[in-house]
Amino acid sequence: MVQQDVRVLLVALCLHLGAAAAGMLRVDPAQDGGGSSSSSSSSGDTITHSLTVVQRLEALLVQGNGSDVSLRVETPNADEVKVIQAHSLVLSLQSPVFEEMLLSRNSSTLVLKENSDCAAVFDKFIRYLYCGEISLRLDQATPLHKLASKYQVTGLQQGITQYMTQNLARDSSSGHVAGWYEYALQAGDVTLRDSCLQYMAWNLSSVLQSGEWVTISSQLLMSLLRRSDLILQSEMELFAALEAWIIQNEPDGLTAENALRAVRYAMMPPRELFRLQTQSAVLARYQESVRDLLYMSYQFHSASPLHMAKFFDVNCSLFMPRNYLSSMWGSPWIINNPTRDDRSTSFQTQLGPSGHDSSKRVTWNALFSPRWLPLSMRPMYTETGAMQPTRVEGGRPRIIITPATSSADFAGVNFQKTVLVMAQQQGKVVVKHVYNFHQSTEENGDFLAEADLYRRTSEYLIDSSLFLHIVVKPLYQTLISAKN
Repeated sequence: MVQQDVRVLLVALCLHLGAAAAGMLRVDPAQDGGGSSSSSSSSGDTITHSLTVVQRLEALLVQGNGSDVSLRVETPNADEVKVIQAHSLVLSLQSPVFEEMLLSRNSSTLVLKENSDCAAVFDKFIRYLYCGEISLRLDQATPLHKLASKYQVTGLQQGITQYMTQNLARDSSSGHVAGWYEYALQAGDVTLRDSCLQYMAWNLSSVLQSGEWVTISSQLLMSLLRRSDLILQSEMELFAALEAWIIQNEPDGLTAENALRAVRYAMMPPRELFRLQTQSAVLARYQESVRDLLYMSYQFHSASPLHMAKFFDVNCSLFMPRNYLSSMWGSPWIINNPTRDDRSTSFQTQLGPSGHDSSKRVTWNALFSPRWLPLSMRPMYTETGAMQPTRVEGGRPRIIITPATSSADFAGVNFQKTVLVMAQQQGKVVVKHVYNFHQSTEENGDFLAEADLYRRTSEYLIDSSLFLHIVVKPLYQTLISAKN
């Protein structure tokens, strides 16, 4: 029966392709005797009408000519039925699931059960099988990915995953990143799941301001709250968003308590803690659940870090800053024409998050070099003083961040330095790359290692400029080591 289906489709193709098939000609000048014997000409020339073939295949689908199978798409609990006239050969070539279904069928109709979202885009899915291309909107990505996964159309599945990862920053009326994360978690798509989670962690401020925030699941909420690499304005911004989520979703008491205990209250100045205790309805309701954390936070701000370590076990996330964008913890840095020459900048941060250090500042110097060379590749001098030629293009971008002065106040404080590299996606500036410095070093060895700053369309550049944000996170190392 399959051989008969193949003959039917081949006859239809011959009738519809016509001149297009006749125009597919391969010319080999070497065999023709009239061409050069060089490798470039001996490979032959190709005349192709593949686009015409695709157009005729699409016409074959639309008109239903030569069809040997009907796809009856039914939606549970709905009266609407969609019928598509298709061809067994195309379905079998593109989908092993369709191939198995066609081999075991006992009629010319395949009944397919799909939910309403998938049924709405089923025409697009089938058209892809014929044409190898598809147009879609953000809200159609998930159902199309479901169909590609269900029918094992690997190319489409991977293509839509790539589309979704490249459109995380696109604006949508109700948001889509959290929804895509939940779907990826359910579907087992690790690439999409990790891309969505990383985007939300690195661009949390924009996520918190979106309408999608209050709809996220408690599982995703806790996944974000436990992370130290969150990038946002301040811990207060995170608490305000959590409060809105709790008010909107009214979770059970345990969920609310776990979420509130994941907030790093010690990273809020005492004046903000006082305000929360007097004005936050959510904190008033659950204050007993976080009373110990608030008490430790007040102690953290009132005592010196060294004195604090004598009485409290402070080796916990409560005293670990996240990547805060406020001026207290770092500075933005826009480098115009970053390939031109070395640049430098200076900025100040607070010595530490404790209120005991709130009036103390550290001045930092940052140096950016677009063409730094390792010692082994630097210019060498001969006995006569002549410089040996060096390939400047062998250099790579480098950034060094050092304190401008040293102070006894630095004792026991380690500074975790992070450089954020922004990119422009769908007209929105987002965090694209994050480079963390080891606490004992002044530079990052992998900084922009893969970047091509000379290419104007580089994903690392915005209007030919490098948009950076330097974050300095002070960690009281003595607090941790005092308990060891």
